Amino acid sequence: MLKVGLIGMGWWGGTLLRVLQGSPDIKIVAATDIDPAKDALAAERGARFLPSFEAVLDDPEVEGVVLCTPQQFHAGQIVAAASRGKHVFCEKPLCLTRADAETAVAVCRANKVVLGVGHERRFEPPIIDMMKRIKAGELGTIVQVEANFSQDKFLALPKGNWRISASNPVGPVTATGVHLLDLSTAILGPCERVLTSLRTLATEWENGDTLALTLNFKNGSTSLLSAILTTPFDGRIAVYGSKGWAEVRDKAHPENSEGWTATYVIRDKPREDLEYPPAPAVRANLEAFARAAAGGEPYPIEMDQMIDTVAALEAVFVSAQTNELAVCP
Repeated sequence: MLKVGLIGMGWWGGTLLRVLQGSPDIKIVAATDIDPAKDALAAERGARFLPSFEAVLDDPEVEGVVLCTPQQFHAGQIVAAASRGKHVFCEKPLCLTRADAETAVAVCRANKVVLGVGHERRFEPPIIDMMKRIKAGELGTIVQVEANFSQDKFLALPKGNWRISASNPVGPVTATGVHLLDLSTAILGPCERVLTSLRTLATEWENGDTLALTLNFKNGSTSLLSAILTTPFDGRIAVYGSKGWAEVRDKAHPENSEGWTATYVIRDKPREDLEYPPAPAVRANLEAFARAAAGGEPYPIEMDQMIDTVAALEAVFVSAQTNELAVCP
């Protein structure tokens, strides 16, 4: 079992404390937060509360860290932890620039530590099945991806919260859209250029509440993505190929899965409509990271793909700022 320190105990950090209870593969033994009052939550979940990130790194029991901190700190924290020989699981987005992602990956490789990232959508059973079918060629040549991941959880946040402030550029993409960027690069490969449409239509947030993206990939294919932060939850991904198409729809937010539906329409074959029961994809991701750190099967998200996703994200930022097409670095 991998013993880890949790860095950040806000909404998502608290969720991880809950979902990892009883895991046979990973245990949060220490935790820290800028709010010292979170010590009670840590104690409730069986973790020692420590005063700082550095204190967690100094703890001899801690073999790895789970970063649930604002994304502007991720690059430096990954480097700091990996340099100390700690395995690193970082919530999305991994980094904000390709250069930072390449540095983080290089330090993890140099210190022979596992790097995981919070793209739990890849660990959902219908997505795993869809990726297998794509790889097997059932859909033919993939020409386009269309996806949406929208929610209204941030409406309850107080004014000035980092998630809805200018310090978090293009809020809808860092909140939910980055998951769709990651699935797109997993299916289509490296992105070539991006056109971003970011608007603030239903709130007064500084970093937008409505996002639409058009991404062109080096293999010639396209991805059309949407992320809205003022509407009740909706999540779907559709993949179109030369032989057929597939769609996966969420029944509820991945935080509390209620299952999925999936549809496959393949030329000259009967339509398939499938039901998937709830599954803890967030936990599955962290457990895969822990098993890899313990010497088991390699972590299933390759580091080069992590870099591809961050490169697409960086181009989203540039395009949103310039209102023009941006080339992926």
